[in-house]
Amino acid sequence: MEKLLGSQIGLEDFIFAHVKGIKKEVNVYKSEDSLGLTITDNGIGSAFIKRIKEGSIIDSVKTICVGDHIESINGENIVGWRHFDVAKKLKELKKEELFTMKLIEPKKAFEIEPRSKAGNTSTGKIGTGRETLRLRSKGPATVEEVPSENNAKAIEKVDDLLEMYMGIRDIELATTIFEAGKDKRNPDEFAVALDKTLGDFAFPDEFVFDVWGAVGDARRGGL
Repeated sequence: MEKLLGSQIGLEDFIFAHVKGIKKEVNVYKSEDSLGLTITDNGIGSAFIKRIKEGSIIDSVKTICVGDHIESINGENIVGWRHFDVAKKLKELKKEELFTMKLIEPKKAFEIEPRSKAGNTSTGKIGTGRETLRLRSKGPATVEEVPSENNAKAIEKVDDLLEMYMGIRDIELATTIFEAGKDKRNPDEFAVALDKTLGDFAFPDEFVFDVWGAVGDARRGGL
């Protein structure tokens, strides 16, 4: 609330309070490499579905909703995992096989229209609205400036590369990868930093070089 009243968070920025609701178990057939799922977490061991890509595998399973807390995958309890680890787990699932997720749907106090339908008016906003709430694996959540246009495009490109190479979209992971490379002088330094930060993913060399290209484009303003 202090952040809001201090003009550090705009009224159009959503902060979700997840109150556990209905438990559900869903079976998903992984017919494609990409599930069309974006995952985030609250920094204290709960991974949530942040976005579902229209027309994707997950979009076809109507019982899966944005805001659902992922409790287990194929019977393995993932409570306490970071969203990085959940993304890796989903990536490792084999194509053309059925897998099971146990989800907890949040209680809904009211329905919220998507931001894209809410209009472009700034009436009612406090401050610039240029801040965003960032959840981190270490330390408290922080309110940060929204990335510049070039950086935002680079992060989006990294997210595209994640879908291409990993079969999942995750803007938080893409942002972490971009931040690991934005101050590095060459791809070798970036690869070392990436391995230190996200070594468990074992990113292929092709992915690292493609991401380094996106970072370089952002520096040059050429995206």
